[in-house]
Amino acid sequence: IVNAETDTPLPQGEVGEIVMRPKVPFCFNQGYFRMPEKTVETWRNLWFHTSDAGYFDEEGRLFYADRIKDRNRRRGENISSFEIEQVLTQEVVSEFIGRGRYRVSSAETGVDAVLEGTISQITITPATFTAGQQASQYIFTLRAAIAFRDLTTNEILWENPALVFSDAYEVASGTGGQLDANTFFGQQSNAMERIARDFAGTVVSSILEAF
Repeated sequence: IVNAETDTPLPQGEVGEIVMRPKVPFCFNQGYFRMPEKTVETWRNLWFHTSDAGYFDEEGRLFYADRIKDRNRRRGENISSFEIEQVLTQEVVSEFIGRGRYRVSSAETGVDAVLEGTISQITITPATFTAGQQASQYIFTLRAAIAFRDLTTNEILWENPALVFSDAYEVASGTGGQLDANTFFGQQSNAMERIARDFAGTVVSSILEAF
């Protein structure tokens, strides 16, 4: 487990990128077909970089935590950052509507202002553990740049180029009592939806308090 940016090995219990290399020759892929740059990037420092995040417990067991790049896992399936953004956007729309007499549109035509946002990073870090050293609570952190712009004057009414939303979320017991990131995203009260509601409340409150 290494730091995804520096390749520095991380201590036990800390989430980082999962890297691997074979112990015997010719049992692993030698690189990407006709993609030498991708091969060099993925095999840097003589380790294969999986782009998956995980951590080791005290007994040396490896646990999956998250997807480092543009996909995350929910219920054993891959979820794109676009899908996450869609959930967040819908909750922000609902939050605006619930706060007063606002007409919200997905188009920029015929409206007075537009809310623009870009997610730069999403991380999920185990915070507390069970007696079996499995994560029972995760810290979800989202970093984004958000701006609320008046279309008639093109003036920025409110912005936060480095918004950080972070909160702790409990993990429900999965099959056999095991706890992991897939269970975290697949609870009956879906974690992503709960996170989106909390995120939307934070963003909309910040905007309305500025006026």
